[in-house]
Amino acid sequence: MATPDLLFNLRNLFHLGAYQAAINNSDVPGLDADAAAERDTIVFRSYIALGSYQLVISEIDSSAATSLQAVKLLAVYLTGDKEGAISSLKEWLSDSAIGSNPVLRLIAGVIYMHEQDYNEALKHTHTGGTLDLHALNVQIFIKMHRSDYAEKQLKIMQQIDEDHTLTQLANAWLDIAVGGSKIREAYLIFQDFAEKYPMTGMVLNGKAVCCMHMGSFEEAETLLLEALNKDAKDPETLANLIVCNLHLGKPSSRFLSQLKLSHPDHVLVKNATSSEANFERALQAVA
Repeated sequence: MATPDLLFNLRNLFHLGAYQAAINNSDVPGLDADAAAERDTIVFRSYIALGSYQLVISEIDSSAATSLQAVKLLAVYLTGDKEGAISSLKEWLSDSAIGSNPVLRLIAGVIYMHEQDYNEALKHTHTGGTLDLHALNVQIFIKMHRSDYAEKQLKIMQQIDEDHTLTQLANAWLDIAVGGSKIREAYLIFQDFAEKYPMTGMVLNGKAVCCMHMGSFEEAETLLLEALNKDAKDPETLANLIVCNLHLGKPSSRFLSQLKLSHPDHVLVKNATSSEANFERALQAVA
C-alpha cells in the first residue's frame, strides 16, 4: 500500500508561485529525515523567490545537508557575489561525494541559466533523475530555441507523472514556445490551475501571455493588473504589462521605470537601455 505524499501540497504551492503560502504551510507533521530535508529546501527556495536572500544565508549554517548548502549558494549568487558562488559551485560539483546530489545539480542549472550559459547548465542537468531537473531542462531547451529537445524532456516527465503540476507547467511552457494552435492548450492548463488552486501571480501571468499571443490584450491587461496587486515588484508582471500596454497604445513608461528600479538586470531593461543608447548615438551622428 502506497504511503501518502505528505509534501504534495507544499510542492504544489511552491511550483505555482504561492511562495508565502508554502512558507506558512510548511509545518508538516510526521516527516522522516529525507522528507524534512526536502521540506526545508522548498521553504528556503520560497524565501529566495520572495527576495529574502540574506535570511537564507544567515539561517543555513555550514553543517546543513548538501541540498540546503546548494540553496544557500543560490542566495549568495543572487545577492551579487556571483564569482564566489560559481567558484564554490564548481568545487562542489567536482567532489565525488556530493557532486551528483540532485538539488546541487538543479541549483547549478539555475545559476548557469542566469549566466545564459545553457551548455554548462545542461552538463549538470541533462541526466535528469527528478521532475524538477527535467522541468529545468525543458526551460533550458526553450531558451536555446530547441523545442524538439524540450518535447523529449516533457515526454519523460509525462511517463513519470503525467498529472504532476510540474509536468503540466512544462507542457504549458512548451505550448507557448511552439505557438500557433498550442497557445489555446497552454491557456487551458493555466485555467485549470486557476480553478483548482489559489490564484497566483505566476498563473495570472501564464494566462495573460496566452491571451497576448491570441490577440486578447484587454483580457491580458486585466489579468496582469490583478497579478500586480499581488506583487507590485514582480519582474515578469511588469515586463508583460509593458508589452501589453504597447499593443493597447497605452503609456508603459511607469512600468518600465518600476522594472528598472527593482530589476535593473532584467532582459527588457537591458534591451531598452541599449536601444536608448543607440538612439542617442544616432542623434549625435545627425546633429
